[in-house]
Amino acid sequence: MNKNDKQIIEVAKVAALEVLLHNSRGPFHHLPRTAGWGYPEPYTRDLMISILGIAVSSNDKLVGSMRRVLETLAKNQTPRGHIPSLVHDGEDRGASDTTPLFLIAVSIYRRVTGENDFLSDAVSKALTWMEYQSPSDRLLVAQQPTSDWRDEQWVTGYGLFVNTLMYSCLRLLGFHAKADMMRKEMSMFTVTAEAQHRHVHEGLVVKHKPYYAFWSYKIHSSERFDLLGNSLAILSGIASLSRAEAMVSWIEQECRVMQNKGELAIDMPPNFFPYINPRDPDWRSRYKKFNMPGEYHNGGIWPFICGFYVAALVAAKKFRLAEKKFLTLTKIIKVSGTGKTEFGFNEWIKAQDGRPMGQDWQTWSASMYLYAAKCVEEKRTPFFEEMRSSKAGTSDAPF
Repeated sequence: MNKNDKQIIEVAKVAALEVLLHNSRGPFHHLPRTAGWGYPEPYTRDLMISILGIAVSSNDKLVGSMRRVLETLAKNQTPRGHIPSLVHDGEDRGASDTTPLFLIAVSIYRRVTGENDFLSDAVSKALTWMEYQSPSDRLLVAQQPTSDWRDEQWVTGYGLFVNTLMYSCLRLLGFHAKADMMRKEMSMFTVTAEAQHRHVHEGLVVKHKPYYAFWSYKIHSSERFDLLGNSLAILSGIASLSRAEAMVSWIEQECRVMQNKGELAIDMPPNFFPYINPRDPDWRSRYKKFNMPGEYHNGGIWPFICGFYVAALVAAKKFRLAEKKFLTLTKIIKVSGTGKTEFGFNEWIKAQDGRPMGQDWQTWSASMYLYAAKCVEEKRTPFFEEMRSSKAGTSDAPF
């Protein structure tokens, strides 16, 4: 990385912090907003993910805003432990990822502040809620379609993303024996036979591929690639170092193929591929409006997910590649939908031509840029390092 690159990155980091400070108070109970202008609401999943960048920023104002978010979520938690999709609205329910994201965010907040018992009652209730999301009383949790961050895409049963979140919060909270059991369950193969025997449990490993399945349930599964879920699998240590290295090589090779075919204009993986096309069996008519190939959840390039990928490269000890991809991410976060800001920190980018298609000054885009910067600078992944080094414990308490 040359001197000019370093200067540009420093300017971008200042801009990212400006976005987060601007968004730290919005019109809904003075809670943070999800984007600078387009999304004034405090969406739970966006803000929970943003704690990674906030935590490494060491900015007291931002840490304080996150405390308000977490305390408000605890107040709006349902009696059975579910965390709502909007921080201020306890009736906006049904998300599969908000509760494990809340558990991760509280765990990180505790580490940053030293308040080891922060929101202990809410954490206990949230863990109980997640235990009941396993339909077969296994540790793998199941979900309904469009209930995680992919609110315009079908994920049925045991989704990779939600289960990587659950594994991560078990590690952070010290439930190492349960985390080891969950990793073992995820490491089983998906079921490919037309009939499933009672003693055979589905997992998320895809035969002859280095990555994990998008989702799996009984005899059904999807082998399309989920960049966010697989990046978290690498970061959290679900994937071994050898699997992580093989996965990175596979991702980069597939991206080169897509670039040669004109399906990818930027040197960064789409969030999902191969894209679902209108004639594919898993195409849904609603995708024509929201999810065309290379767009939104169906292969759009999301800066916040790119931040996770850069961090995953660091976890896989691919330091040069991480640096290269981070420079690409620095170019991506400059593009703006409005053209009125030096750094757009846009929501998502169209894969085929690199056009910004979402909202500018997105909170999680700015936050994950700061987190990725910290990972590249220090050649380590804060908060995930301990997950990958944790050993099975014998002191797990019941949920």
